[in-house]
Amino acid sequence: MTATTPHPPMPTNAPDYPRAPRTELVEDLHGRIVADPYRTLEDASDPATQAWSAAQDDLYAQALATTRERAAGTPFETERLTARLRELLGAGFVGAPAWRGERRFFSRRAGDQEHAVVVVAEPGPDGEVERVLIDPMALDPSGTTTLDAWQPSKEGDLLAYQVSTGGTEESVLRVLDVATGEVVDGPIDRARYSPVAWVPGGASYYYVRRLAPELVPDDEAQYHRRVWLHRVGTDPATDVEVFGAGLETTNYYGVSVSRDGRWLLVSASAGTAPRTDVWIGDLAAGPRGADEVDGVPPLREVVVGLDAETGAWVGRDGLLYLHTDLEAPRGRLCVTTPDEPGVEHWRTLVAQDEDAVLQGVAILDDGSSTQAELLLATWRRHSVSSVTAHDPRTGAPVAGPLPALPGLGSVSGLVTRPEGGREVWFSYTDHVTVPSVHRFDAATGTTTLWAAPPGAVARVPDVRVAQIEVTSPDGTTVRAFVVARADALDDDGRPTAPAPTVLYGYGGFQISLDPAYSATTLAWVEAGGVYVVANLRGGGEEGEQWHRDGMRAHKQNVFDDFHAVAQHLVDAGWTTPDRLACWGGSNGGLLVGAAVTQRPDLFAAAVCSAPLLDMVRYQRFGLGVTWTEEYGDADVPTELDWLLGYSPYHRVVDGTAYPAVLFTVFEGDTRVDPLHARKLAAALQHATSSDRPVLIRRETGVGHGGRSLTRSIGLTVEQLQVVAHGTGLAP
Repeated sequence: MTATTPHPPMPTNAPDYPRAPRTELVEDLHGRIVADPYRTLEDASDPATQAWSAAQDDLYAQALATTRERAAGTPFETERLTARLRELLGAGFVGAPAWRGERRFFSRRAGDQEHAVVVVAEPGPDGEVERVLIDPMALDPSGTTTLDAWQPSKEGDLLAYQVSTGGTEESVLRVLDVATGEVVDGPIDRARYSPVAWVPGGASYYYVRRLAPELVPDDEAQYHRRVWLHRVGTDPATDVEVFGAGLETTNYYGVSVSRDGRWLLVSASAGTAPRTDVWIGDLAAGPRGADEVDGVPPLREVVVGLDAETGAWVGRDGLLYLHTDLEAPRGRLCVTTPDEPGVEHWRTLVAQDEDAVLQGVAILDDGSSTQAELLLATWRRHSVSSVTAHDPRTGAPVAGPLPALPGLGSVSGLVTRPEGGREVWFSYTDHVTVPSVHRFDAATGTTTLWAAPPGAVARVPDVRVAQIEVTSPDGTTVRAFVVARADALDDDGRPTAPAPTVLYGYGGFQISLDPAYSATTLAWVEAGGVYVVANLRGGGEEGEQWHRDGMRAHKQNVFDDFHAVAQHLVDAGWTTPDRLACWGGSNGGLLVGAAVTQRPDLFAAAVCSAPLLDMVRYQRFGLGVTWTEEYGDADVPTELDWLLGYSPYHRVVDGTAYPAVLFTVFEGDTRVDPLHARKLAAALQHATSSDRPVLIRRETGVGHGGRSLTRSIGLTVEQLQVVAHGTGLAP
């Protein structure tokens, strides 16, 4: 229907790109004429695709070798940068405790460990004794096995854990005996993204598992989840199906059991839709008829069919608490009784704040009774955490006591003992502070450092962090964190000269980019660059409406916000277009793809990692069909128009001078198929009139999520080297 467009004249210094298999494929989709010249690159097993990918590997290796030669003697020299990143990551990591009686369970990674391990600490004859329960490197010395989740039983004598290999995130569930370390249950496969809800006594648990592949269509094997009841030590084929039949194919389920074992709570969300249905069942009631099964109580609706997200739990006081954005896009806390769980019975305990997002709550008592004494709430106020205190009966603000936060950063979790008490544990981090765990004692009003990471950072560069405000084209205020070396700023905190700058963003799925320690950021800034993190619509920084203002028909708002921040950085003297790079991964890779194809004049370089880029066909691959609530459904004409409006693959224009682009993809990725990067890379290489290279870095044995420390550092080193070269960063 349309002729193949010839290659534009290549600049003298342009790379000699491998020729991709290009066709004249054009489709009529609901009356829209859509070209797809690189459709054959979708098939990774096609010999032509494999040959093209191998040639791209060679091209990248040659380009990287040249980049590394030019980096010799600078902070981005390979050995020097690798060592510096290891120093900045040298503290390692420690997580907040999960208490079970006198035992506490937590994650920890020493600075030189490839993966975090799960540790149990318990009283011994000579004081507290720590033991490593799960070490992914002991399970697989190659480092390609990752720990996906873990959950101790209510008594703390058993631990359920899930691991996957090769980056697939296909979790296999097992249970070990905490005292002996022996595996006593499992393996149970098809347990990807499964919660584990222990029943008191540890003889059984509820969990989520997909139906066997032979029971579902071939292209739906990743879906069809159900909630099951499993008896420890039995064949999972005999598990009792509890919930999920007849509901949405793409549903994800949550499940929990109250501490006293009476109440079962089940939640369901269709894909990643910002809506949650919740049901509650009384496990104490037992079977009531011949066709009912013990452990499968009748479930009553808490909130079903409403356009809102709700998290529900039963407290020690026996009340049903609900953290919801129903009629409160920034979140509120409601309460009712399990016997009257419906929305009409909810009472607002902590009302919505018009300027902050409710993140979580903790309810404290004296540990000897269930009568609550204090309610603590954590908030995200323009991405910075704060804590407030409330009367647990009325929700009214009270003077305190309050935890003392170390700075303007991020608080995650408010952990209490399951048996109650006045203590709370929480994690804290900011741009220059490694995450650490703090303990707040409401009885004394004191906050102390509870657990620091096991190592130490040799030295953190002297940097300054500022939060700027930018006006997007439709008048919306967008904020961003700017991190720069102190000696690059004047007395008013303004840049003394334009500098090579990285602009990082995400803008989707209600995910917030809050202040956090980053070795990547600090290494870049230490070498003289500026690093900027943009809080875009589509994220959760300002609540659910902020999210919805950047999804579906409004997705272009995310890109407009990003471009507005980039333009402000240029106008305010932080950088120039030939020194500005954009960086993002996954949904953030879509953001980068949009930036490159919509504003190629504004950026010199881009890092596009594990990206979504062909938005016409995205839902046919990986977990794409679960994201139609975020982006739109290409099978619906109106929604196809949204997607075509910004789909990076479909916005490439021949003869445009595109920035340097580094695509990083992972062959084990089961969320976002590497085909997206292959197709856009081929299109950009074909179209660009620039001599800035378009490259693909492929990696095997890893996927979309967790990876070993060495692999993480190796990837970051190469990304920083390419961006430093593309933006002219000099020592």
